[in-house]
Amino acid sequence: MNKDKMNGFVDTVKGKAKEEWGRLTDDRSTKNEGKVDQAKGRLQEEVGRVKDKITKNY
Repeated sequence: MNKDKMNGFVDTVKGKAKEEWGRLTDDRSTKNEGKVDQAKGRLQEEVGRVKDKITKNY
């Protein structure tokens, strides 16, 4: 697992926790920040997957 995939996974987990905290405290801003963090994490994980495919082919 490369650095991008790991960081993406961490951002995804952090975003889920933040979204849940926003839901529990009824804070829309925190909830939305969590959703953004999750999307950022998924994108970064995908970048890591693409980098892995590129390096395996060369």
